[in-house]
Amino acid sequence: MTQIQKADDSADSKPELATLTLGEFDPMGDTVAELDGESISVFGGIPGERVVCRIVRYGRRKRRHTAGMVVEVLEASPHRVAAPCPYFGTCTGCQWQHISYDHQLSIKRDTVAAALRVYPELAGLSVEPTVPSDQELNYRNHARFTVRGGTLGFVSRITRQFARVDECMLMTPGINEILDKLQGRSSATSQLSIRYGINTDEWLLQPTFGPNEVPIESGQTHYRERLLDRIFRVASPSFFQVNTRQAERLVTMVRERLELRGDETLVDAYAGVGTFAVLLAASVRNVIAVEESAAAVKDSAINTLGIDNLEFREGKAEDILGELGGSADVVVLDPPRAGCLPPVLDAVVRWAPRRVCYVSCDPESLARDLQVLVNGGFTVDRVEPIDMFPQTHHIECIATLSCGE
Repeated sequence: MTQIQKADDSADSKPELATLTLGEFDPMGDTVAELDGESISVFGGIPGERVVCRIVRYGRRKRRHTAGMVVEVLEASPHRVAAPCPYFGTCTGCQWQHISYDHQLSIKRDTVAAALRVYPELAGLSVEPTVPSDQELNYRNHARFTVRGGTLGFVSRITRQFARVDECMLMTPGINEILDKLQGRSSATSQLSIRYGINTDEWLLQPTFGPNEVPIESGQTHYRERLLDRIFRVASPSFFQVNTRQAERLVTMVRERLELRGDETLVDAYAGVGTFAVLLAASVRNVIAVEESAAAVKDSAINTLGIDNLEFREGKAEDILGELGGSADVVVLDPPRAGCLPPVLDAVVRWAPRRVCYVSCDPESLARDLQVLVNGGFTVDRVEPIDMFPQTHHIECIATLSCGE
């Protein structure tokens, strides 16, 4: 039998326990089990295991929910390992620290394959092994903490209880050093955010604290990080990949998959602060980058200085691409979790570019959009998950498509 760290039962002197057999993973990375004829999600399990769970009931009336948290393993999966973090099971920010890293990679590959099989046009595609992260821990460059009476921590998404955290094993050491300096000294706020440049040692701490409140500079509007050979300015509201080293690998993979010849027009449809546009500009004739966020566009004005073949357009991709004349030879799509809206896909189909790299953080929206592109004349050449988020259920993926070859 394997004993698991129990969640805080202080609010429940007689916790309700149940012995359950665990099914497959749900969209949140928990396993599914049946309790009294009801399907519930169970945190901390692996499919096929038999476990003892603490049952958590929350919400009111019609919105009442039931969930489980593993407290003891009666029949363990061969993929189970000891979670390294003392907060695992209390924090719930990591879903899979109890699963061997090799198996985490396999699960992510299988999840992408299952999403593709929903569509007959994609059912025969082969999904390549997930590209691992060199860092299984201490990779995140962005943290958001809840603050209670000056104490920093996280709120469990299951129990809704606050857990003090003195070191987060997902965060880069620079963030944990700042956390140590802030712990117990941040009572002026209920939430704070830290972003840290692992290659520059610059940070952004929001909100702004008074000079006698915390022993560290705060209130920065932006920080800088270096990816490959280029410095990027990143403002507080702007999107930036949380795993810096894997972001560099991601850019390198996209450059290779596009098979750039140097004479192309490249369209970067969701450009953010300009990561792909800037790092690919030297490999093409010209770049048209499109971004909706005003903060990211402001960052890009700094990040693109000295690049003469790059044009940035502010606005929604579905609006600008629908009106964009001419054509594109290669396209990078890196949309938010919801995927691309139809006008974006319509524009790509109309252009029929030689290569498209679609970077996705959601397998279901990726599969939906690939099906549209395949029906529009494209061939999916490669599907490659890349692990940007070890110890969690989140999945990044690169799909490479071609047209007219």
